[in-house]
Amino acid sequence: MTSFPSWYTLLVLAVAAERVVELAVARRNAAWTRARAGEEHGRGHYPVMVALHTGLLACCLLEPALADRPFVPALGLPALALVLLAQALRWWCVATLGPYWNTRVIVVPGARLVAAGPYRYLRHPNYVAVVVEVAALPLVHSAWLTAAVFTAANGVLLTVRVRCENTALTRAVPA
Repeated sequence: MTSFPSWYTLLVLAVAAERVVELAVARRNAAWTRARAGEEHGRGHYPVMVALHTGLLACCLLEPALADRPFVPALGLPALALVLLAQALRWWCVATLGPYWNTRVIVVPGARLVAAGPYRYLRHPNYVAVVVEVAALPLVHSAWLTAAVFTAANGVLLTVRVRCENTALTRAVPA
């Protein structure tokens, strides 16, 4: 087995720490939206989403170590750049939505859709960040199997999630 780089472990742990920060922001924002009669939708898929993201982080560490995957700079460095860009996009979304941003689908009836920041260009830019990160993070260290499996699973999950969110927004937000 090749020596597993500690910098990659630190990267994955940094992404995990970022997830913990996201959950703290989401908890605060959930309280804010619920205080304004916010209604949660899609509770059934949320545990699947948590499991998928937790499994992704675990497999990002396991596959390179167990399958002796090498770090390939021609793949790993562009993938790292994509991971960093995905993080920037995610936090741009968080900043733009402010207290409306959440890891759950909680909609305040009568609130207007946000059309600023990345939402000027895309309806769901946060999910673009998620798609890029799920595909790119494993590839930083050649974990191609993890990238393939979790990208496919994430595609199925995001199909459910986006439908849920679009339906909730259509019902609660004025045109």
